[in-house]
Amino acid sequence: MKDEYYLVKSDMLPEVFIKVMAVKRLLSSGKADSVNEAVQKIGLSRSAYYKYKDAVLPFYETSRGRLVTLVFAVENFPGILSGIINCMSREKANILTINQNYPINGLADISISIETERMTIELDNLIDRIGKIPGVRSHRILARD
Repeated sequence: MKDEYYLVKSDMLPEVFIKVMAVKRLLSSGKADSVNEAVQKIGLSRSAYYKYKDAVLPFYETSRGRLVTLVFAVENFPGILSGIINCMSREKANILTINQNYPINGLADISISIETERMTIELDNLIDRIGKIPGVRSHRILARD
C-alpha cells in the first residue's frame, strides 16, 4: 500500500500530534538539548513521541529537498519567463526543467520543475511571489516527488 498524505488544520488534530510538533520545535530551535528534556517540557511520553515523530510534519517540511513541478499561465509578452526565473533564482530554487508552450489567445502555459532543498523561503511563499509578477494569470503545483 502506497503512503497517503492529508493536509489537516492543526486545530483538528489530536493533542498528541500537536505535542509531537512542539517537541520537534524545541529540539530544532535548541531550546531543548535532548528528547527527554523536550518531552518533559511539553508533557508527552517518550514512547508517544517516537511512535509519531516520523508521521507528523509541518507543511513546509513536505516540500523541502523535494522535486516540485509548478505550472503557470502567463500573458504573452517579452520578459515574463525571465521574471519568473529571476524570482526563483533569488530564492535559491534549483531549476531542473522549463517547458513553455506556444501561446494561444495571448496566454502561454509554462511548467517548471525545481528542487527545493536550498530555497531561502517556503514553497508557498515562492509561488505567491511569482503570482504577483505582472502577467502571471494563474499558478499551481502540478506534482511533488
